[in-house]
Amino acid sequence: MRTKSESRRQAILQAAAEVFQQMGYERASMADICAHVGYSKATLYSYFVSKEELFYEVVIQATEAEFQATLKALDPAVEDIQPALQRYGEQLLTLLYSPQVQAVRRLVIAEAGRSELGKRCFEQGPARSQAVIARFLQDAMDEGKLKRADARLAALHLHGLLEAEWSERFLFRTVERLSRKQVVETATRAVSVFLAAYGLAGAASSALETPVQ
Repeated sequence: MRTKSESRRQAILQAAAEVFQQMGYERASMADICAHVGYSKATLYSYFVSKEELFYEVVIQATEAEFQATLKALDPAVEDIQPALQRYGEQLLTLLYSPQVQAVRRLVIAEAGRSELGKRCFEQGPARSQAVIARFLQDAMDEGKLKRADARLAALHLHGLLEAEWSERFLFRTVERLSRKQVVETATRAVSVFLAAYGLAGAASSALETPVQ
């Protein structure tokens, strides 16, 4: 019985994700999702009490597994912080610029000013991520691997550097998916700039000379 119930729940989430991407959150209705998945409204509401709750679950399902994998790249036991930041940067860029997550992010941004969804999704995603990377950076500072600074601001700077080359292209829908080469080179440049500011040596890498493709 539980297997059948979970199967229905996943079918609803899949149908909702497709309807939201096709119609946008505001125009999509629970009736549209019912028609797409082939279930009655009573069945749909027995799993999700509102469209907002259903959309929130779609967002979490689309990002949570990859989000956790991204955070695991931050190994607090590393001696050399550069490779850890590089792995984190590559994982984050791969997650944020996958077609599925780009679509979800655009839906959240479009809806953010009209409901509490934007706040809920921010707290579940970016805010959690920033808190984890800030703790990682604070530990690195305490252990003498980075200069002393405000770890929360440093985390924001790192994230901003990682997205700097692609955020406008994302907003104007001129990027579909980053290649592995683009991910690695973008992360390398971002980490180099970050370490030039926060690293003990303060020296930028020659990777900064590599142009954006």
